[in-house]
Amino acid sequence: MKLIFYLIFLTPLFLFNLSSYWWLFQFSLLISMEFFLFFCVNNYFSSISYFLGVDFYSYGLILLSLLIISLMIISSNNINSTTNSYLFIFMCLLLCIILIMIFCCLNMFLMYIFFELSLIPLMILIFGWGYQVERLMAGFYLFFYTLFASLPLFSIMIYFYMNNFTLFFDMQYYFPSVFFIHFFMIFAFLVKLPMFMLHFWLPKAHVQAPISGSMILAGLLLKIGGYGLLRIIMLNESLFSNYSFIWFSFSLVGGLMVSLICLIQGDVKCLIAYSSIAHMSLCIMGLVSMTKWGVVGSYMMMISHGLCSSGLFCLANISYERFSSRSFFFNKGLLNFMPSMCIMWFMFSSFNMGCPPSLNFLSEIFILTSMLSYWPNSFYYFIMISFFSACFSFFLFSFTQHGSVNFMYSYSSGYSREYLVLSVHLLPLVMILLGMNTFI
Repeated sequence: MKLIFYLIFLTPLFLFNLSSYWWLFQFSLLISMEFFLFFCVNNYFSSISYFLGVDFYSYGLILLSLLIISLMIISSNNINSTTNSYLFIFMCLLLCIILIMIFCCLNMFLMYIFFELSLIPLMILIFGWGYQVERLMAGFYLFFYTLFASLPLFSIMIYFYMNNFTLFFDMQYYFPSVFFIHFFMIFAFLVKLPMFMLHFWLPKAHVQAPISGSMILAGLLLKIGGYGLLRIIMLNESLFSNYSFIWFSFSLVGGLMVSLICLIQGDVKCLIAYSSIAHMSLCIMGLVSMTKWGVVGSYMMMISHGLCSSGLFCLANISYERFSSRSFFFNKGLLNFMPSMCIMWFMFSSFNMGCPPSLNFLSEIFILTSMLSYWPNSFYYFIMISFFSACFSFFLFSFTQHGSVNFMYSYSSGYSREYLVLSVHLLPLVMILLGMNTFI
């Protein structure tokens, strides 16, 4: 609650026309992240107050929320000079508060309210600061997919309350062994992740969103789906063990299909968006295997993918600001045009395919172990998914860095602001892995 109040009292910052409020807000978010690092977190819910609490699942995701939103401010420096920049900052603050409330709520209904509320600031970001006219259609795709999928979840909550008179996550609930109960519970979260065949809104929203919208979508809003699945699994494990083979099968085939779809993309942001779907398929497989290694691996995948995918969208935006295009046919020869940024492209592309020493590598090892314990033959699918994910990451790096630059005659170096954003994305991916013996 003290963290929420800290963020709420940042609101008057936008009422004054201060020249330094942009960086002051970003610095305030980093200070709040430092405060939160020293919160006492035990194995289960701790720091409980006003229906809010923190445990191991929500701790890392709240830190990720504060970090990604502060990096959104730095990467959106072009908006700083516009007349409505204070509104953009306010939307970022609102998203930050909503995300922290989602990860802190102990009550299902409160979590559902903030789950739906996160759509409004994101749609304002897409509509207000998006790139093309198609952003209207992308926003409607996002809105109606999420709204349509979450209504069954709302009906299940009403059913729970009528039978148990409580909606807290740590209570015991009676579940009939009916597939529709199970499907309605998790459908909203599968769309948010998204699972294959429920993913059509994601490339549209990513491509039309500004850099800040892409970072918050890839870094955090996809992770709400995984977090919701984690919470719902705790309510009744037997229902999940009965029907988890369905979601495992969809994710197994879907991860392979999406990896192949990545290889035919002509848009840099579209390829990165489809790669998110492939990684979230692995995340679903780890969760539904319901082993300790699978759940821990999926959680690490959520953290690592949030940082890695957000960094790739930053890199795509850096080249977009210079070429004014996201097409692969214009984004060529960056090795000659921006030689100093090539190492960043190489590192993020390598981490995206799961190379050591990144957290992505360890999470894929954990998920592979859980997949083998669930179905030994899934090893063949995992080999193909890993191979094709390496193919599209290599395709992204080689196609953008090599070749002849189209209409540029001089090289361009990145700003120190851009290197700062990319370095802050990159360091936790390695440092968390090195300090892993602290957590496990």
